Amino acid sequence: MAGTEAATDLGSSRRSQDDTATLIPHSGNLEESSRRGVKTTRFKDDDEVVEITLDVQRDSVAIEDVRAVDDGGSGHGGGFDGLSLVSPSSSRSGKLASKLRQVTNGLKLKNSSNKAQQTQLGKNMRKRLDRSKSGAAVALKGLQFVTAKVGHDGWAAVEKRFNQLQVDGVLLRSRFGKCIGMEGSDEFAVQVFDSLARKRGIVKQVLTKDELKDFWEQLSDQGFDNRLRTFFDMVDKNADGRITAEEVKEIITLSASANKLSKLKERADEYTALIMEELDPTNLGYIELEDLEALLLQSPSQAAARSTTHSSKLSKALSMKLATNKDTSQFYHYWQEFLYFLEENWKRIWVMTLWLSICIALFIWKFIQYRNRAVFDIMGYCVTTAKGAAETLKFNMALVLFPVCRNTITWIRSKTKIGAVVPFNDNINFHKVIAAGVAVGVALHAGAHLTCDFPRLLHASDAAYEPMKPFFGDKRPPNYWWFVKGTEGWTGVVMVVLMTVAFVLAQPWFRRNRLKDSNPLKKMTGFNAFWFTHHLFVIVYALLVVHGICLYLSRKWYKKTTWMYLAVPVLLYVSERILRLFRSHDAVRIQKVAVYPGNVLALYMSKPPGFRYRSGQYIFINCRAVSPYEWHPFSITSAPGDDYLSVHIRTRGDWTSRLRTVFSEACRPPTDGESGLLRADLSKGISESNARFPKLLIDGPYGAPAQDYREYDVLLLIGLGIGATPLISIVKDVLNHIQQGGSVAGAEPEGSGRTKKRPFMTKRAYFYWVTREEGSFEWFRGVMNEVAEKDKDGVIELHNHCSSVYEEGDARSALIVMLQELQHAKKGVDILSGTSVKTHFARPNWRSVFKHVAVNHENQHVGVFYCGEPVLVPQLRQLSADFTHKTNTKFEFHKENF
Repeated sequence: MAGTEAATDLGSSRRSQDDTATLIPHSGNLEESSRRGVKTTRFKDDDEVVEITLDVQRDSVAIEDVRAVDDGGSGHGGGFDGLSLVSPSSSRSGKLASKLRQVTNGLKLKNSSNKAQQTQLGKNMRKRLDRSKSGAAVALKGLQFVTAKVGHDGWAAVEKRFNQLQVDGVLLRSRFGKCIGMEGSDEFAVQVFDSLARKRGIVKQVLTKDELKDFWEQLSDQGFDNRLRTFFDMVDKNADGRITAEEVKEIITLSASANKLSKLKERADEYTALIMEELDPTNLGYIELEDLEALLLQSPSQAAARSTTHSSKLSKALSMKLATNKDTSQFYHYWQEFLYFLEENWKRIWVMTLWLSICIALFIWKFIQYRNRAVFDIMGYCVTTAKGAAETLKFNMALVLFPVCRNTITWIRSKTKIGAVVPFNDNINFHKVIAAGVAVGVALHAGAHLTCDFPRLLHASDAAYEPMKPFFGDKRPPNYWWFVKGTEGWTGVVMVVLMTVAFVLAQPWFRRNRLKDSNPLKKMTGFNAFWFTHHLFVIVYALLVVHGICLYLSRKWYKKTTWMYLAVPVLLYVSERILRLFRSHDAVRIQKVAVYPGNVLALYMSKPPGFRYRSGQYIFINCRAVSPYEWHPFSITSAPGDDYLSVHIRTRGDWTSRLRTVFSEACRPPTDGESGLLRADLSKGISESNARFPKLLIDGPYGAPAQDYREYDVLLLIGLGIGATPLISIVKDVLNHIQQGGSVAGAEPEGSGRTKKRPFMTKRAYFYWVTREEGSFEWFRGVMNEVAEKDKDGVIELHNHCSSVYEEGDARSALIVMLQELQHAKKGVDILSGTSVKTHFARPNWRSVFKHVAVNHENQHVGVFYCGEPVLVPQLRQLSADFTHKTNTKFEFHKENF
């Protein structure tokens, strides 16, 4: 605090009766309070008031509390020299001077001649008072029992929950956590209950409402020292003022359980020794409150300090750039949203507009054609609707094959500029949209024929039927079955049934096998069911050609246009499948296998001759030991410059589960220094002991949204869980280019015939990886360490986030934060990731992330690449649009199909 100096003896946490303290004279503005030997003074500068509470004993002094207070009502303007320490009974006149002299004398050192000791004590005091400066932020944020997610709704909500949970007017100990809002941490909440009850001498296992309110007031107290004492009491179970190693281990285990950190829990002994070594250097076997406080308020690392300072500058810089427009009318708001939507989706809009226009035009053309034919007099608008729908159906059945011609799309996006106007990244979504158009066409066509056209023809008069004889014969069809059993009828019915089955099993609910285990249909769903029923379309297309030839109302060959629609698309698709068959690389040699926590299988393979790819692309894998027919896509996690090919596969279904089982049989437990649960290193060749190792076939590579990352100045890579796989390849590729000096030859996909020189535009990359499980960090530990070691210029900024851990500042994660700081300071290794990259707790604040990138990279082009569950897509897409329009940094959002 400006104009304020003070010092006291905090040199050792083991204070004895011989320890002494001194106060160096200072000046300040005075506030008064006192309670049984505890003296409080307030210091004021131009902006704020800080209150310091001292516990004054006969021959020592200790700071009990330092906090910022409201200056309301404090109108003491006089400054005083000496110690500004008073009690309520003292006045502001002569009594004050007398009291000051009395307290000052009581704080004098017994050995006043020892100047060196006084100097050291002064330094210690000033160090302790740092809590009002650099440590203040830590103190205000740390050890929060009441957070934004716990008890934020205040006592009224707690009281309401008490009324719901109480039994005979009392709250059971087991329900305490739920009542105060600390759900999901029952064990931790019980320990909090026990510490608060122990402090008050409560031995019963229940609380009345008044007792609960007393507990709540202590937990919601924003004073750091009160929170520190509460936490200390929770650890100090025998209330002797000392925390033993056994008690430290117990709170580490408790914190690990609350944050779902099983591996940290297993290493509780190691981390207990780490804390005791730091806080108990003399091996007394215990630590005290001051030691715990020193650990909690340790100075942040230089990197963190730089980040904090820079963050404040970012917020300030953006305050003007992101200011809302003065025009806040509802019309303006919707107009701006509309413009943003157009700018972001113009490629999709024009493609969808063109597709819909063609469908509508075909429908109208056929509708008018049959409106002018004699059949209209009998069947009316039923036949015009059926024929109009049939024309759009033929067009869509042809078009639906193009989005799944992966080789063609990969070649077009890699070799041409068409990708600038056509959203190839949405090929699967467009395939689904066309499939929906097919479903509409089938419903209209089959529905109109079966429910309207055929009954009207059967009930037509002889005179009305006369023009129909050239098409249906001289004798009128005798019954409804006549239409169904004919070639036109049964082919149509079979197609409708097959299409319905394929369409239903392609829905995410069935394809991802989300049915309950008790549901009898569960065994009939899943990816296998989707894959096999989709290939029934071979039969559908054959029947469609037959159905289109055997038409009732068209006899001339050139009017039977179904085969004309289908010829080119089917030929292209068949060529694609033949190419895949011959291009599948047989006998890919497995070099390494690792089974990681979180049901992840990592496969490292030799790179086939001539196999070229870009980071962000994917391959299809077939394992005949699992299924001879199934091919599944997986993102490539190795970089183009690596001499091997790697994929990381998460077990999520039948096929991946069997694949993991097959490869696990050839693995062994890891040795020291290796990660994973099981490993097998076959890089030196396949020996007789593992000759039964399954073979893999691969097909690819194929294009994906992430492959275009080289076109951007800055990359913002965001991965959720296993969604980090394509982004890891990009991180490694950027690192390789950094080492090679930037602009090098860009690797082209196989089949290019040459290597084309491409400028490598990326100068900066930010990688955010969010995962729920601590074991997930083992998947890419080697990549993280490699980046940290080789990226000397800090081009790649890595951010790991473990969302299972409560946010920093929450009392449930306070000890985890302490351990992380200690471990990283001593060994340079993070306790969660096992790398030099520090893990952040809870999910990132994405708006702050975009702010950071926007202000640091003005007038630059930022590619935002996301791979993970769809839940985050709307937020990231909206942030990309907001920061593009409100800053001079342009963000382009790309979502990987996951």
